[in-house]
Amino acid sequence: MGGYILKRSLVSLPLLVTVSFLTFVLNNLSPLDPAEVILHAQGVPNITEELIAETKRALGMDRPFLIRYLNWFVSCLQLDFGHSYVTGKPVWSLLGPALLNTFKLTSVSMAAIIVLSVALGVICAWREGKPTDKSIRGVLFFLTAMPSYWLGALMVWYFSVHLDLLPTSGMDSYTSYLLPAAVIAISYTGVYFRIVRSSMISNMNEDYVLYGRASGLSEWNITIHLLRNSLQVAVSVFCMAVPILLGSTVVVENLFAWPGLGTLSITSIRSRDFPVIQAYVLVLAAAFVVFNTLSDIIQAVMNPKLRKGI
Repeated sequence: MGGYILKRSLVSLPLLVTVSFLTFVLNNLSPLDPAEVILHAQGVPNITEELIAETKRALGMDRPFLIRYLNWFVSCLQLDFGHSYVTGKPVWSLLGPALLNTFKLTSVSMAAIIVLSVALGVICAWREGKPTDKSIRGVLFFLTAMPSYWLGALMVWYFSVHLDLLPTSGMDSYTSYLLPAAVIAISYTGVYFRIVRSSMISNMNEDYVLYGRASGLSEWNITIHLLRNSLQVAVSVFCMAVPILLGSTVVVENLFAWPGLGTLSITSIRSRDFPVIQAYVLVLAAAFVVFNTLSDIIQAVMNPKLRKGI
């Protein structure tokens, strides 16, 4: 197993380097001159060509492209993403707390998504084609089709304004997690529960289910075996859901004034704060690579056949 983990980790390294290079390239393709953006952010009234050239020399922007990339990449390995053009603070001092806040919200939402997806997937699989199955699928399809900002606005109006039960913004207490986590969970449960349902239905036609019933196993024990085999398919999807949620909370975070990556990214884009945008893209891309590797490792733990030949 250790050899498999080592191999998958080594395979991910070239991909991470490629992602970092593309991130750096995309940032440099911007038509805006970073030196000019910095001077505007500093409130310089009269920006001249000489001042722009001096700023580039001071920040090392006049060096060859590959040299700048290598310096930036080595610094990123040390969590040094440079300094914000707008505030002048280290990028990680802005990105770190925002990433932690988004990860907290994502963790709560992901836990709700997994519980609801597995529970509803199992229920619908056992009641396939019956009114219960059709009703659950219909309701979830309707909720998933609703835009998250509209669903969030409705929940704010009902639970915060009408009932005055939950806060509308911020993250002052555990109750602040309820509305944004509920919006995210409702938006994604309808997608992931179908995977559990389809996998359960597929496994119900396997021979081991017939043999289990013939051996006198209870339906509960059969369900446990079905769920374990079905989750081997769903585990990779759930793992990849984490980086997807990290990158798709922009609307929800701005709706509920959640101080996370989504709010930070919108602020940085509006102010053209390139170092923060660059670090944001790199962190999300790295998260996809890391969680993809993690899903392969978890699948290998659950299914020893995947480790053959290592």
